Amino acid sequence: MEFEEKQQLNLWWLYILIGVDAIMVGSIVLFDKGGMNFQDLKQAYFAPIWAILLPFLIVYLIQKNVLTLKINQDGIFYKYFPFKTKLTPIEWNNVENAFITKYDAFGDYGGYGVKNRLWFNRNDKAYLLNDKSKGLQIVFKNGKKLLFSSNKIEEMELFLINLKTRYQIRAIS
Repeated sequence: MEFEEKQQLNLWWLYILIGVDAIMVGSIVLFDKGGMNFQDLKQAYFAPIWAILLPFLIVYLIQKNVLTLKINQDGIFYKYFPFKTKLTPIEWNNVENAFITKYDAFGDYGGYGVKNRLWFNRNDKAYLLNDKSKGLQIVFKNGKKLLFSSNKIEEMELFLINLKTRYQIRAIS
């Protein structure tokens, strides 16, 4: 019995903003006062073209990051590719409490991605990859906290209830 979820950032709106910026930069480079010809671009090492393409490449690479979350009777396992390539285990005996909670990505953590809680609280880390505003909060016995956003919050909640009753895991509440 295992719950598994994979998440990615969905930044479609950022492509629109970068596209508007690319159109502005491209029109200035090509059409302002005669524009740049191929020789001028070559002398500038094609910097305007790189300035247009590089933001698209960065956003594309960010969107290819994948958070994998697995939960079973042994514990919680996660990896955030390409930064963590192996599953990181969290055993149930290290967990004081695990529950579904609401959060405010911008108000609590300052946005989406891998974040620490605002106001320099380094004991509270979050992997926020969607805008559902509900996720799995893990409180460790040493006081640290870890939050995972989820697209399948109802499935996860039912799975945790089933896991708690079947295996008598006290950490799940």
